[in-house]
Amino acid sequence: MAVQTQVKTYLNYVNGEWVEASTNETISCINPANKHDVVGNVQKSGKEDVDQAVAAAHNALASWKKLSGAARGEFLYKAANILESRADEIAETMTKEMGKTLGEAKGETLRGVAILRYYAGEGMRKTGDVIPSSDSEALMFTTRVPLGVVGVISPWNFPVAIPVWKMAPGLIYGNSIVIKPAQEAAVTAVKVIECLDEAGIPAGVVNMVTGTGSQVGQAIVDHPQVNGITFTGSNQTGKAIGQAALARGAKYQLEMGGKNPVIIAADADLDLAVDGTISGGLRSTGQKCTATSRVIVHEDVYDAFKEKLLAKVRELKVGPGLEGETWMGPCSSEKQLETVLSYIEKGQAEGATLLYGGQRLEAPETKDGFYVEPAVFENVESGMAISQEEIFGPVLALIKVGTMEEAIEMANDVEFGLSASIYTTNISHMLSFINDMDAGLVRINAETAGVELQAPFGGMKQSSSHSREQGQAAIEFYTSIKTVFVKGK
Repeated sequence: MAVQTQVKTYLNYVNGEWVEASTNETISCINPANKHDVVGNVQKSGKEDVDQAVAAAHNALASWKKLSGAARGEFLYKAANILESRADEIAETMTKEMGKTLGEAKGETLRGVAILRYYAGEGMRKTGDVIPSSDSEALMFTTRVPLGVVGVISPWNFPVAIPVWKMAPGLIYGNSIVIKPAQEAAVTAVKVIECLDEAGIPAGVVNMVTGTGSQVGQAIVDHPQVNGITFTGSNQTGKAIGQAALARGAKYQLEMGGKNPVIIAADADLDLAVDGTISGGLRSTGQKCTATSRVIVHEDVYDAFKEKLLAKVRELKVGPGLEGETWMGPCSSEKQLETVLSYIEKGQAEGATLLYGGQRLEAPETKDGFYVEPAVFENVESGMAISQEEIFGPVLALIKVGTMEEAIEMANDVEFGLSASIYTTNISHMLSFINDMDAGLVRINAETAGVELQAPFGGMKQSSSHSREQGQAAIEFYTSIKTVFVKGK
């Protein structure tokens, strides 16, 4: 085992400067492919650090929101170009820090570039409408004004894309930002903030404070000068954030869990369905809120689908994300690995049949990392934990059904409603699925895990606070409507 001689320590970003936390404490970010490899140390901040960041954001707000949308957009264009120039470096950091393959990390980083450019262009779009007044001598119209200081609490599974898709619309619509990235992926987040800093974003407009959710996250949520909070993460944390924000009258946006189904109809293209199920459920080690979890298959094609699925799953290469032949990397942390393994044990204890995988990989090349074989279950019933609860890992649960009505009923039989997909060539099945599926994102002949940056994204039921992120829908959270009535003398 190689001994690391020097590990870089990264700082908070407050009021345009890189600063140490007031606590004089740091957190080590561990490579999940090798627990002995420390990717970097980040600040373990406290309430005082959040107070300083919010004060900086509040002070910067007045001048930032007075800039034209086009002028604000120029900073995003510059940041996009810098992020693009550093895409290889940042992707490698992401892979080392949270485990996804280098190809996925590079794709995510370039998606961050595209999001910045998209929202830079939003600075030139309309922000209101003219409305006819009942007074013929008056002019009435709407405009939009920034929410104010926005607290961003982002997860570890998409450490470039999610922070960017939360910050970019906030900035273009005239808000200032205080972001707390997930501590497991904070080094990657630092490098994203470096791009904004290099782009010349004015001091205080963007601030980053790293640390734990209980200290930094809570301080952001509770701060009286934080006007809105946007959060992606677990249901338990999201509900607590929503309650705290509501108690003090702050606006909030929550994107939480999913238990996403794919339906394989009797008329489906099985090869396409197998590829989509594997990609949707196992890519990124299943660590996506939109990942496929439940695979609902018509009985007429169940055996053929299962055979094709297992044959392809057996071929998947699990290993370090930096190795070119790796298809699936490790779980993001030891805690996440333990969670996945515990659900695999629950599935077996409750009577489901483990068809393949589910073991921790402890060969010499993987024993120091947080690796698990992708798991495939069958004989899964609706009440089982692996059918109802979000696992956030590479676990597929096969469920056999006899009719399309039964398939949709089964697909809806969870508290979540984030994404869902169906594989079918039957237009009636397609339309029934679109109309009857309780999910914010429905996809036809495509995997559940696919979100385009220009389209609204969010869930139904317990998957979100019923607002939408991305695309032009983002304006609804980051602004307030002001109605203007003008009448001459």
